[in-house]
Order: sequence, then C-alpha cells, then structure tokens
Amino acid sequence: MFLRRLLPDNFTLTLLAVVLAATLLPASGQVATAFEWITNLAIALLFFMHGAKLSRQAIVAGAGHWRLHLLVFSCTFILFPLLGLALRPALEPLLGSELFMGMLYLCALPATVQSAIAFTSLARGNVAAAICSAAASSLLGIFITPLLVAVLMGVHGDNGSTLDAIGKISLQLLLPFILGQIAQRWIGGWVTQNKNWLKYVDQSSILLVVYTAFSAAVIGGLWQQVPLVTLLAVVVACCVLLALALLLTHLLGKWLGFNLEDRITILFCGSKKSLATGVPMAQVLFAGGAIGVLILPLMLFHQIQLMVCAVLAQRYAQRKDGTQPATA
Repeated sequence: MFLRRLLPDNFTLTLLAVVLAATLLPASGQVATAFEWITNLAIALLFFMHGAKLSRQAIVAGAGHWRLHLLVFSCTFILFPLLGLALRPALEPLLGSELFMGMLYLCALPATVQSAIAFTSLARGNVAAAICSAAASSLLGIFITPLLVAVLMGVHGDNGSTLDAIGKISLQLLLPFILGQIAQRWIGGWVTQNKNWLKYVDQSSILLVVYTAFSAAVIGGLWQQVPLVTLLAVVVACCVLLALALLLTHLLGKWLGFNLEDRITILFCGSKKSLATGVPMAQVLFAGGAIGVLILPLMLFHQIQLMVCAVLAQRYAQRKDGTQPATA
C-alpha cells in the first residue's frame, strides 16, 4: 500500500505521455495556432466548471475562521516566495537562470483546490475551512500572482504592464469562474452529479496547455537546455522546497495555538501549489517558447506534493481521536 501510493497516478502518466508526444511530434505553424485557440477555450471552460461546482454554502461555512485563512494565505503568498529567494544562492547555480525562474514562478502560485480539500478530508481536518481557504487562494492568485511574478522575476506579462497581465488573467480565468457561479443556480446539481467525469475537463485543459507549451519549447531547443542531470537537480530542489514548506506550516500552526484539525488544514492548504491554475496563468504571463522551461518545476513539484501528502494524510487518518501520529 505504501509503495503504491508513491507510484505516479494515471493523470501524471498521461502528462508524461503528452510531454513525450510534444517532444517527438511538436505542433508548429498553423497547427500550433489552432492548438492555442483550442487551449484558450478549454481553459475558459475549466474555470467556468470550477465556478459552477463550488458551493457558496460551503464557502460561507468556513469563511469565519479568519486566523486560519490569514495564515494559509501568508504561507502561500509570503512564505513560499521568501523560501524561493532564500534558496537562490544554492538553486540558481545548480539549475541555471531559466529553471530557477520556474522555481520562483512556482513559489508565486496559489494553492490547489481539489487535492488540498481531498487530503484535508482524508486526514480528518477542518474541511469547511479548507474549502474556503483553497477557493479564496485560487481567486486571490489571479491578482496576487502577477504582482509576485513582477517582483520576483521582473516579468510583466508577454506584452505590457502587470495591470495588463491581471486584466488578461481576469478575462480568461475570473470571468468564466463568475459566469459559472451565476450558472450554478441552473446547472449546479447536474455538475455535482457528474463531477466524476467532469474532472476530465480539468485534466484535458492542462494537457492541452502542456502540449502547446512543450511543443514551442522543443522547437526552441528545450531538451538541449535541460539534460538529465539538471532534471534530477530540479527534482531535488522541489523536494527541498516542499520539505521546508511542510515543516514550517506545521510549526506555525502549532506555535499559533491552532487545534489539530485546523493544523491539518493549514498543512495541506498552505504547502501546496496549483498545477491547474499555474499552467493557464503561464500561458498568459509568458511568451510561448519560454513556458515549457518555466512550468517544468511546477509539473515535478505537483507530483511530489501529491505523493508526500498522500502518505501524510493517511498517517493523520489512522490516528485515534485526540492524538497525533508520532511520525507524521
């Protein structure tokens, strides 16, 4: 059971297959343009469905726990960027400037929604607060992430200012989300009933972005820039970053006097980064050829955080009431 949890899931294997397909058969010319249009439509549909399935009642139920939310947001948007900058003297010479920029982009992203809530639920944490924190983090990231990218990386979108980048992201991500919330009145029940297969809308949009991004990167010479040794170095860097984030979120929750259920929520919501939000944002913020290198650390971090958090959540789930697992 332990070893099975460490194996890649089906989506990760599909993601690797898409990267391989982009390496062997990269899209170019009019085909690449067509894929970009399809990708933009898929991203809009993705955030529309997020808006349609996210329960407002659940958000309201967890919204009053402001101390927990403030700590989660601080870990997501302050602690992570500070860790990225603190690790710069070691990581930039090890990874090179482009991949280190990918690490900084990873640090600027909002938290996950689905997996943070799922792991909190499995670990018997405060699920209502997790729903509120994760959803709010995703929405705040639309505005905060471009600002952090501008500060950390000196990037202001592929053209124009940071405000232009926020405007583009709001149009492509926030507007469909709001329309989904409005449409929830009519389609919310249907979305809830069909959530098991609607997850493929999420996954398909990510796969499309990854294929178009890596196609452009492969044509630009991605794999000449990222040899196997460097790829392994990125894995190590992601492991170190995640370990520090998990340790610090755990300690901060304990030092600030939160109960165990709240500390579990802080751990899983404050230490995770969203592939589902990060990949579409990269499509808006960066020029096409650069996206492949920049999202590579995010793709690796995504899989590592899922494997590690699955083990941690299972450890918390096995505790007796009122106790915490000694080795968690």
